[in-house]
Formats: sequence, structure tokens, C-alpha cells
Amino acid sequence: MARSQPNDFTDRVRAFNHPYILLIGLFLATVVTLYIMQRPRMVYLVDYACFRAPSNYRVPFATFVEHARQVSQFSERSIRFMTRLLERSGLGEETSLPPKATYIEGYKYCTLEEARKEVELVVFSAIEDLFAKTSIDPTTIDIVIVNCSGFSPTPSMPDMIVNRYKMRSDIRSIHLSGMGCSAGLISVELAKNLLQATPQGARALVVSTETLTPNYYLGNERAMLLPYCLFRMGGAAMLLSTSPAKARFRLKCIVRTLTAADDRSYNCVNQEEDNKGNTGVNLTMDIIDVSANTLKTNITTIAPLILPASEKLLFALSFVSVKLLKMGKKLYMPNLLTAFEHICVHAGGRAVIDGIQGSLRLSDEHVEPSRMTLHRFGNTSSSSLWYELAYIEAKRAWARGIEYG
Repeated sequence: MARSQPNDFTDRVRAFNHPYILLIGLFLATVVTLYIMQRPRMVYLVDYACFRAPSNYRVPFATFVEHARQVSQFSERSIRFMTRLLERSGLGEETSLPPKATYIEGYKYCTLEEARKEVELVVFSAIEDLFAKTSIDPTTIDIVIVNCSGFSPTPSMPDMIVNRYKMRSDIRSIHLSGMGCSAGLISVELAKNLLQATPQGARALVVSTETLTPNYYLGNERAMLLPYCLFRMGGAAMLLSTSPAKARFRLKCIVRTLTAADDRSYNCVNQEEDNKGNTGVNLTMDIIDVSANTLKTNITTIAPLILPASEKLLFALSFVSVKLLKMGKKLYMPNLLTAFEHICVHAGGRAVIDGIQGSLRLSDEHVEPSRMTLHRFGNTSSSSLWYELAYIEAKRAWARGIEYG
């Protein structure tokens, strides 16, 4: 039997046509390069900061009700309604309102200038806290996105930020308005998409807030008195980047469900005039059911992206049984707790938190951050999720690799 020599393999490689080796190498390099280029770039949350109002902006219930009594447009029936609502709302005595809104007959002082002052206080305070945390030079920021539903001035809020911090002239700036309490995560998704189309290491500043000064309601419609009683000052600033350096979190996936095609969903929150011509936000009771149903639809979409195989299998069997075989009425609701250690439910009000807790079968511990945020800060609209995240970080163990949604 012939023995192979140690250099047989080397001889065979040398005998192979060299141009073919070069072509194969170029092909593999091209495939790898295209794969890397087509793969979505990871986006990271470097850090965030939440606005905390000065103590003299605090509005206890007694102060709120007493000042409401001085407004001649409010009926005694409306005063009693607001008093009961505050007592059952889940808000505490430490929530804050803009100073002019707490004046007796404060609507007389809620001018455009005062609205700008509120924006400057909330937005600039949050941004400066963020810059202090991250030691970021404002001129290195590439994208600025602000969301504020009820106030859209000219110059815009992003322009106010660019002017204040003397940012670059090639910066991309966007202001989202009228998009409600979900606008905070919409802004994060927009920043994520823009960052994936910019050079590696680019940075995006995202600010979520709601301006209360220009939204003083002077009528007696109960559905429009709800937001008047529940909304409070608040805002948050976030720094996102495609560079993992100094980043605290990695964004995994963002899934948005829009149900505006449904009339009930479309009309559950509506800025309009009442029968006396007073402008306000009509917050109907449908919002609780609409929120729960929309969340279920959203979970159906996001489940394949986040859930373990066991939960995916249970959901698939339920889908086949209900939708195809018509053997049941309700789809299996996946257990989100198998994918997340922490969950942030929008602190829109006690009824909203209760409804979502029941729909998702969450324990009191899981909705504690939402309830405590509502109690301490009130409904801060799109920024409430960041207050909840701050509560989780402050009160619970936080380890590398942990997930929240």
C-alpha cells in the first residue's frame, strides 16, 4: 500500500489553477460585504434624563380644586366631578403644573410667551441633565427629534434646541405633533431608522414632552375635564447612537400598531371644541377598551420576534384552533413575562393601568412602576415610560442582559 507524502496536499493546491482561487476568494468577500451592508445596523440608547419640576410647582389637590372654584366658567357640578376624579385618579400630592396655570383664573396668563417658557424649562433642563451624564458635546449630534402633541410653535422646538446649543448647520431636525401619548416611542423608532442610514457612530437626540400652558380648558364637558385633571408637567431627553461605546441599552425591536382606520379608535382622543366653543381634548371612556384591544393586536405582531419557542407553539395552536377550525372564541394571550423581566405600561390613568394589567395578566409588581409614576408625576404623556424606566433602575436590581418592553 502506498503511503501519502506530507506534501501531497500542498502539491495538489499548487496544481490547482490560481485564477479560480482568486475568483472564489473575491466571490466570498463580496458575499460577506453585501451581508454586512444589508444587515440593519444596531442602535443603542446611550443614556436618558427625566425632567423634575421645582418644588414650588407642586399642586396639591386642595390647591387645584380651590383655584378651579375661582374660575367662573366651571359649574359647581364640574367642581364636584373634578374633586372625585382627583381622589380616585391615582395621582399624588406632589405632581406639578406650570406656574401660570396655577394662578387664580390662570387661563388669563396662559399666553404663547408662557408656553415657550414652559418648553424652555422642561426641554432644556432634561437635555442639560443628559449632557451632564454623557459628557457629550452638542456639536457632535447629527439628528434632533422632538415630539409634543399639543403645542407646535414657530420656530419649532428642534430649532429652539439647535439655537440654544449652537449645533451644526447640517443637523437633521424633526418635530412630531398631534401624535399623543405614543409619540415617544414613535420618535425613538424614527431616530433608529435615521441612524441606520447615517455613518457609523452618528448620534440622535430625542426629546419627548407635552406643553400644558396653551391647553387650558374652560368648559364643563366631563370627557374634556379628564385630561385637564390628569395631565402634568414632564419631559425626557434620550441620546441614541450606532456606536456601542458608553451605551447603557441596546434597542431590540420596535413594533407599532396603528388602529386609526377604526372609527372608535380614531375618536377616543380628540382635540375639539365643546358646545360653548371651548377648546379641549375629549378623552372618551372607549380609550380603555381600545387600548387593551390594540395592545393585543400589537402583541400578536411582536410575539414572533421576542417570545421563546414554547410560547410561539402555544400561540400557533391557538391561532389554528380559533381562526381556522373555529373551535374557540379567544386567542391564547402569550405570556410576555417569558420574554421580559420588566414591563412599562403608559401611566395614562388608574383605569388605563388596570385595564392593561387585566388584559396581559400582569401582577401588581409588574405594574408598580406605572402606578408609582402616575402617583408621583401624574400623566406626563409620551415621556411617562422614561419615568417608569428610571423608577425600575432606582428600585430594582438591574443586571447586564436584562430586558424590558
